[in-house]
Amino acid sequence: MPTIETFLTFLIALSLLEISPGPDMMLTLARGIGQGRRIALLTVLGNVFVAGFIQVAFLVLGLVAAVHAWPVALDVLRWAGAAYLVWLGIKMIATSGTDTRLKKTVKISGRRAIREGAINSLTNPKSLLFMFAFLPQFVDPAVGPIWLQLLIFGCIQKLAGIISLGSVALASGTFGNWLSRHSGFLKWQERFTGVVMIGLGIRMLFTGGMPQNSGR
Repeated sequence: MPTIETFLTFLIALSLLEISPGPDMMLTLARGIGQGRRIALLTVLGNVFVAGFIQVAFLVLGLVAAVHAWPVALDVLRWAGAAYLVWLGIKMIATSGTDTRLKKTVKISGRRAIREGAINSLTNPKSLLFMFAFLPQFVDPAVGPIWLQLLIFGCIQKLAGIISLGSVALASGTFGNWLSRHSGFLKWQERFTGVVMIGLGIRMLFTGGMPQNSGR
């Protein structure tokens, strides 16, 4: 098991990294503003639980060597994630001025929100690379099995993601519920978040290398 000193250092570093904005946070923010708290929280469910389970499993199974041995896979993943963000942004802008949007926000299903959250996180290589680059720094083979320490740190990171992204979902969802009663703001909100998502996608497309933050 990690020592108390290592554990506290990990918590401090993780807390600072979790507040760094990224694709997961921006998608949650967009869904909260455009769809309300429920859809935003379901997006977090996809981000953290569905994608997180897969990411932690990759980490614990020791696939970091395979990932680094095949860098082309990371490029493909990065391009797919960037294209997905750009597609979401274009879709938001394209539908922002329709009569249906102005009269009543078209709600997406909970299943779709979970799926979008999971895809957004899984196609963001920085999220997985962050785990590979950051978490092993706190592992000490002398104090216990490496896989168990990685599992503990990975689960704690995902718990922190629930807290940070969940807070964003609740706050943006409250504002989104207000927007639903003031339809005149909806098209501008959709256009703004669409532009942000496109910008994130373009940035993600041209930004490579190892992550400098958690990518949330």
